[in-house]
Amino acid sequence: MTADTAEEDVTDAADATARFVERFAAEMTAAGMQRMASRVFAALLSSEAASMTSAELAERLQISPAAVSGAVRYLSQVDMVSRERDPGTRRDLYVLHNELWYETFTRRDQVLTRWEKLLREGADTLGPDTAAGARVAETAEFFAFLHGEMAGIMDRWRARKDAERAGGTS
Repeated sequence: MTADTAEEDVTDAADATARFVERFAAEMTAAGMQRMASRVFAALLSSEAASMTSAELAERLQISPAAVSGAVRYLSQVDMVSRERDPGTRRDLYVLHNELWYETFTRRDQVLTRWEKLLREGADTLGPDTAAGARVAETAEFFAFLHGEMAGIMDRWRARKDAERAGGTS
């Protein structure tokens, strides 16, 4: 392998990664996340260390430091990233949380529980014999169903990861 071939391979890999970041970010944006936060999140997710400095993010995504700052602020508020000091420097590192999806869905499950409770109160207020009361009660029932299913899913996921860590497979 020549130096030129190795350089082309690195460039091809970087281009493929950039395309993945943009495609995944577009999907997250379509699902409701802020565009720049989606791009920063996808860049962190696809980085080897799951962490980058503001300058690295700006360079990788070809965006301004202000855009990185705004995106990181949003991602921090929704507990998807945290800020840490880059050891031996004065720079901040933006780091994906461990078990990000597990934690995100666990928090979402807590939201479903709160919504279910509020919807049940609303159904009682509106009256079970009204169309609005029945609709709100069915919505509460749906969230209760999701809550129960989500708990089982999360338990199975935790068991699977524990088995993998113990050397088993799933």
